[in-house]
Amino acid sequence: MIIAGEASGDLHAANVIKSLRKIDASADIRFFGGDLMAKEAGRDPDLHYDQMNVMGFSEVLRKLPVILRNLRQAKALLREFRPDALILVDYPGFNLKLAKFAHKLHVPVHYFISPKVWAWKEWRVKKIKKYVDRLYSILPFEVGFYKKHHYDVTYVGNPSVQEIAYSLGHIPPKKHFMERQGLDDPRPIIALLPGSRRGEIRNNLPLMIAAAKRFPEFQYVVGAAPAVGEKFYREVAQDPGLKVTFGSTHTLLKYSQAAVVTSGTATLETALIGTPQVVVYRANGVKLSYRIMEKLLKVKYVSLPNLIVGNSVVPELLVHNCTVESITRELSPILQPSPRREWQIAGYRTMQRKLGNSVASEYVAELIADSLGVSERVPAEDDAKPQTHKRNRRRKQPRREESAS
Repeated sequence: MIIAGEASGDLHAANVIKSLRKIDASADIRFFGGDLMAKEAGRDPDLHYDQMNVMGFSEVLRKLPVILRNLRQAKALLREFRPDALILVDYPGFNLKLAKFAHKLHVPVHYFISPKVWAWKEWRVKKIKKYVDRLYSILPFEVGFYKKHHYDVTYVGNPSVQEIAYSLGHIPPKKHFMERQGLDDPRPIIALLPGSRRGEIRNNLPLMIAAAKRFPEFQYVVGAAPAVGEKFYREVAQDPGLKVTFGSTHTLLKYSQAAVVTSGTATLETALIGTPQVVVYRANGVKLSYRIMEKLLKVKYVSLPNLIVGNSVVPELLVHNCTVESITRELSPILQPSPRREWQIAGYRTMQRKLGNSVASEYVAELIADSLGVSERVPAEDDAKPQTHKRNRRRKQPRREESAS
């Protein structure tokens, strides 16, 4: 049973399912997630992530009855299905509650993509140690963080490394991309990535557009989230000429001179593609909210490229510091050859070296299968078709992996 509560989790979980299927083609998989997981699992989700996606304190309070209903549904499925393994993908507020319930049922809990407890809510480490049997990290510095808490985790590589490498290997020529997306403007592109959640888009897209308009020699194009319709972007933007692309964000970034990106996984993807960027995160609130956030956060940076490198590779404009003027100021030097642009590109190379080349989904699938006593699929002697050879399918508490170096 696998739980992913948003678009990025759907992508990463789908790759894990694909890798698990290579090891055990007969695996029976139930899940909360999206269309990508459905494709690999060969069945519809028990709950689609578009019914789970919430952000911010106010939205959580407003949708609390829905969240509780979803949690009851997940618990009921867990109790009925009794899987050999529960695989949780990020989405900590929901998933850690489910981990506790699974622990009571003696269902082994595997957590792929650690909650960002090193940034805030460090007290969640106690819950992780108590209820999570194995944790698979996608950020190399997390191993040391958990070691300080006497908890061994395995760094399995970052899934975005392989996803971006695959994507870049299948990118169409620029001319074909522009034609397919109806982009007949010859001016170079500023890519705008306002986030995957509707609240993020409302808060960030208008500022991004206003800043991009300060550079009339460029056109700006929005890379849309998969679960958000074009109508919503147009309502938020109030810009008749707005250009929006769907299902081609990586290609858009590759052919853009620079990007303005809402803080999140997209900042890492932008860095892996090699496009200079300004990281933003405008949220409801004023300077007081920022001061509170500063007290809560345990890290110096919030964007993934900066966290991985341990240095200010990309500019971060957060809450009240995120304005049209500040975005314009940071965007200007990276739209042309300059020391600031070269600094970012050099930082991206350092980041890639730190991330390594492990295929995260395959590594995770192997570790989970091994914990269940399931070996890789091998051809049977009396059958040309591949069979799944199982050493032991008896449910047991898995041992934790040693820390990765």
